[in-house]
Amino acid sequence: MSVLATYAPVLPEIMLAVGAMVLLLLGAMQDETEFNADTVSRFAIVLLAIAAIVVANSADTTETLFDGAYVADGFARFLKILILVGSAGSLLMAGEYLRHAKMYVFELPVLVLLATIGMMMIVSANDLISLYLGLELMSLALYVLAAVRRDDVRSSEAGLKYFILGALSSGMLLYGASLIYGFTGSTSFTTIASVATQEAAGNVGLIIGLVFLMVGMAFKISAVPFHMWTPDVYEGSPTPVTAFFAAAPKVAAMGLMVRVLAGAFPGFVQQWQQIVVFLALASMILGAFGAIGQTSIKRLMAYSSIGNVGFALVGLAAGTQAGIQSVLVYLSIYLIMTLGAFACIMAMQRDGKPIEEISEMSGLAANHGKLALVFAALMFSLAGIPPLAGFFGKLYVFLAAVEANLMWLAIIGVIASVVAAFYYIRIIKVMYFDPASAPMSPIAPGVWAVIAVSAVIVTLFAVLPAPLIDAAAAAAKSFKL
Repeated sequence: MSVLATYAPVLPEIMLAVGAMVLLLLGAMQDETEFNADTVSRFAIVLLAIAAIVVANSADTTETLFDGAYVADGFARFLKILILVGSAGSLLMAGEYLRHAKMYVFELPVLVLLATIGMMMIVSANDLISLYLGLELMSLALYVLAAVRRDDVRSSEAGLKYFILGALSSGMLLYGASLIYGFTGSTSFTTIASVATQEAAGNVGLIIGLVFLMVGMAFKISAVPFHMWTPDVYEGSPTPVTAFFAAAPKVAAMGLMVRVLAGAFPGFVQQWQQIVVFLALASMILGAFGAIGQTSIKRLMAYSSIGNVGFALVGLAAGTQAGIQSVLVYLSIYLIMTLGAFACIMAMQRDGKPIEEISEMSGLAANHGKLALVFAALMFSLAGIPPLAGFFGKLYVFLAAVEANLMWLAIIGVIASVVAAFYYIRIIKVMYFDPASAPMSPIAPGVWAVIAVSAVIVTLFAVLPAPLIDAAAAAAKSFKL
């Protein structure tokens, strides 16, 4: 019994690992027609839901395992619930798409489970080695997911590009980790934080190691100038996979950056703040201007994702607990908006084939009024129009920046948000004012469920924001800044 109690914090990861192995074995032994991707998806969603319940009901304490390499605290619990929701939502949307596309590959849900385990590990990492193991477990599964449609050239190209650039980023991150180990004598975040606090200004080698580490993490969150893989991978991957990439892994990678900077380098705030400010500025500006000329809806969402990373980094740039709280609030709202937006995109199919161009949405309001209304609300929310949830996400990160004397950064963020509103509103114009095209195919129940939940949260968030704000504040207290 004592052994079970000792390993209770890592129980969700163990459950998902065992479940993934069981589903993989069953899928390999059964006939595809009896045990296809849709069936495995249902089991995977149940596993993710149970894991989320276990995380939500775990003790509200800070515990470490494996000689301090793994930490279970409020910050990790908060992000794990977001990751599990993102993974489950992506799989819930995927079933009907997989059937229409004849992608009866049971490995897809299994890969999502394995990637989710890696994501949960990195937000609980308290050591450079555990960080790298979790990151590679997540990344290796994502590389295969990007190329899961083997008969499609664009999917194979997306997987190859993602793999090559991901390997490059992992190498940079590993080199930075080795420098940090060399100059501190430890891979533990606790020891690194102690050394970094004592030598905040004088240890140039440690600063160089931190820069390389941050470059590797910037690739994972697709922050500018390390974003080059994002538009091609988003466009080339199957839409359910793109939705997954834009949701759970993005949240996990942002959580990793917060964990490393606030957990291992709290004494280096002035050093890493400059880098984060640059990443935030570049991402917001490119995300705002890069999407203007896009005609593909998935490429547009890729640039939107880059811009949203920039807004989240504004909160981190504050270098305070309030800043971390604002990042968590923003990530929560971003996750819901992204899942809802991709659910709407997946709902837009003709003759079983998904639409890819923005022009194909013309006159959607005339044929599918409810779908057009929800998609319009989500676009307004992504643009930051009050009183929708996206407005409050941006408000909290900008307020954190202003409190940290980064008023100019908040002002540039507002300007970038205004510019980005152009392409969100252009989509609404196409749906409501362009001539109607042929009606869309019927919408699957799983996709409708994600659309409905996201619509309710995005539109009614202003009525009851306190639970999320309070939970984010409690999670941010895991760090001493």
